[in-house]
Amino acid sequence: MKKIDKKSRIPLYTQLIDIIIEDIENGRIQPNEKLPSERDLCEMFDVSRITVRQTLQELERDGYIYKEHGKGSYVSPQTYTQSLVKFYSFTEEMKKMNKAPSTQVLDFEIIECGEKLAGYMKLQTYDEVYKITRLRLADGEPLIYETSYLPVNRFQNLTKEELIQTPMYDIFKYKYQVQITNGTETFVAVKTKTEEAKWLKINKDIPSMLIKRLTFENDHVIEYTTSIARGDKFFYTVELQ
Repeated sequence: MKKIDKKSRIPLYTQLIDIIIEDIENGRIQPNEKLPSERDLCEMFDVSRITVRQTLQELERDGYIYKEHGKGSYVSPQTYTQSLVKFYSFTEEMKKMNKAPSTQVLDFEIIECGEKLAGYMKLQTYDEVYKITRLRLADGEPLIYETSYLPVNRFQNLTKEELIQTPMYDIFKYKYQVQITNGTETFVAVKTKTEEAKWLKINKDIPSMLIKRLTFENDHVIEYTTSIARGDKFFYTVELQ
């Protein structure tokens, strides 16, 4: 076990942070494993309670640990960092992380657009759209609960069975020869609703990220999707030029 160098000009809490992070990243401390108590950490590293508390606060803020009231601090499960500088597919992004992506189609129906939905999708009120509710998983763990709306007139004869067997964007490309030209996404932190929390297997009071995506083929909206991404699992990054 590494020791803290009290002669170093590096702050003690920073040294302790580095030691704990190294133990997490090297697998010496496993996800959901409980960390030693504050008192034990003070004794192990011969530092003050203030130093330990500052360390734990920083680790929690950066997503390395989580706290359970009255029980202590635990190592956070793996999170997923998603870059927003280019168009991305959940399936392809999970494969890049060596995760096995899968999708459960929870609901598939044709509905008529209300005024609000028609406005989002540049359609007329009462135009027909597919409403598709899906659960996105990686290695069997539920990560995203999403609802997609697709214009029926662009995707004639789309079936639930196709969506079960094939990623949506592959269907777009190979069955319908869709040429995606651009997309927009908006993000807002929200409270997870009861139905969403049930499928994501989290407490409904845990914050999640609501992501609204519009996907375009030239001037036509071909997809409007609202996704609830687990707030304890995703980090989103934007590259600034």
